[in-house]
Amino acid sequence: MATFDDAFDPRRRLTGCVCGRHRNETEHNLDSQRQLSCTRVESQEKRYEGVVASAVMRAVFPKDAARRLFLKSVGASTALAALSQLFPLKAATQAFEQGGAIEKKDLKVGFIPITCATPIIMAHPMGFYSKHGLNVEVIKTAGWAVIRDKTLNKEYDAAHMLSPMPLAITLGAGSNPIPFTMPAVENINGQAITLSVKHKDQNDPKRWKGFKFAVPFDYSMHNYLLRYYLAEHGLDPDADVQLRSVPPPEMVANLRADNIDGFLAPDNVCQRAIYDGVAFMHILSKEIWDGHPCCSFAASREFITG
Repeated sequence: MATFDDAFDPRRRLTGCVCGRHRNETEHNLDSQRQLSCTRVESQEKRYEGVVASAVMRAVFPKDAARRLFLKSVGASTALAALSQLFPLKAATQAFEQGGAIEKKDLKVGFIPITCATPIIMAHPMGFYSKHGLNVEVIKTAGWAVIRDKTLNKEYDAAHMLSPMPLAITLGAGSNPIPFTMPAVENINGQAITLSVKHKDQNDPKRWKGFKFAVPFDYSMHNYLLRYYLAEHGLDPDADVQLRSVPPPEMVANLRADNIDGFLAPDNVCQRAIYDGVAFMHILSKEIWDGHPCCSFAASREFITG
């Protein structure tokens, strides 16, 4: 269930479609078709009221079945009235609406130049940052390890990261343990396993023993998806193949130089290799796990709460 969902709808589940905004995939697809049509926009005040009330409802009833049973028994209006007696919804709504002064207006946000970073990059020329009183410098960065290190060293206030990276940093995997947060998933799907054209006749993963594969980073969805896919076809990812961390901009050159046999990488890297005639696409990542997270927007917990 997303932030702006109606938690007082007994038909709504806490989980649903891949974007989290709909009860199921059918509603997700229908909503996509309605995007071009004009719809009534609710007032900002009503929107804030709904967010606060839904947040309280989710906190009181974290279990989907209990919440739905309660709402079916007493009705949404009675449930809202009961919550209003126990929690100052109006005061909370006013506080949420007013917000507070921006703690830090000048920010540096690092990104890797791949399609997944589009929301972070385009928010600047489209005026999203300035609309909220922020002066943001978006900085192109060479690789994921550099992104991580610059964020940990506080050279960046926040950064475009692979979705497993904030968890890895928090656990101290590959770095000193520092609590990190992931406020947003930047994209889902959009990756692929791409092989060198010399392996056109080896489309069966069971025949890939001894292959050398590149992934963007050790703590990446690419690494985990590739390992899962190999294991699913009877190969040991640690013994039967070699997995190397290679920055996405260098993958095509490494494939052309015969340093690797293939890679699991973002769509634009795969398309570049195919366009250059050095590779073919074996399988899309959505065929391994449809709706998987890829990149994220991340920042330290100290920055978020400070």
